[in-house]
Amino acid sequence: MTRLLLLLLLAAVSSAAGAVVIRHDVDDAKYRIPASDFPALVDMPGEGHGVLIAPQWVVTAAHAIPAHAPLDQVSIGGIARKVERVVTHAGYRTLPQALIDQAMASGEAMLIVVFLAGSDDIALVRLARPVTDVAPVALYRDSDEAGQVVQIVGKGATGTGATGHDPAGPNRTELRRAFNRVTSAYDRWFCYVFDEPPAALPLEGVIGNGDSGGPALIQADGQWRLAGLASWKVVQGNVLTARPGRYGQTVCNVRLGHYREWIESVMAGQAQAQAYNSFDGPMPLLGGA
Repeated sequence: MTRLLLLLLLAAVSSAAGAVVIRHDVDDAKYRIPASDFPALVDMPGEGHGVLIAPQWVVTAAHAIPAHAPLDQVSIGGIARKVERVVTHAGYRTLPQALIDQAMASGEAMLIVVFLAGSDDIALVRLARPVTDVAPVALYRDSDEAGQVVQIVGKGATGTGATGHDPAGPNRTELRRAFNRVTSAYDRWFCYVFDEPPAALPLEGVIGNGDSGGPALIQADGQWRLAGLASWKVVQGNVLTARPGRYGQTVCNVRLGHYREWIESVMAGQAQAQAYNSFDGPMPLLGGA
């Protein structure tokens, strides 16, 4: 099951995580960045990411929440931060075993893609104490993501568009940043395609396994604002043998503009949502934690 999900889907995710798959013809050093370039990045345990959006709140992909243990702490700026509770969107659905079994038997997984597209892959993490040493990232407020250039950041699996990355990991490496252009945006999702040079942006890239829940940022008023979260990708061909991260693959991100009211109501303590604070958490998808 894990092999299929790593091949098929991404994270951060959230999730989560070497980092970002890059162009084959650009020096990797141009993609690597110090942690100080994006201090609001949150590391989930093992792999997967989130983003600090308020002093006491982290947003992440729901599938980046650990599946078989409570989420006790996350890391921000290299410092462990105790978690008070996790609120997962009531519309998040875990992948049925029957779909996994069918894909493992046939190598074809289109119904998994359909299932994922109908799920609300978002969760909020309330920290036990406000973070005072890192500034939160503001949410992107417009609904014009299509055609915009997004900045993606992550520590997940890495490789190049020519070969993809190893679906077996490692899924936490060095911090990297890349860019891409949004090709479609509607309802829960906005998506982009990993273009092959010469059509690609100078530092074009896509998320790798373990980047689930990580940020997709759009620039507005001179600042990079959080527009989306790394969620899943479409891998063409037989999912048992294909390599994620190759040119031509499409990556879809949780569209935070769609969830802005939910996010604000949860943080205000008003939302009807499902809280996970025991071993009854969601299963990991897309290489998230």
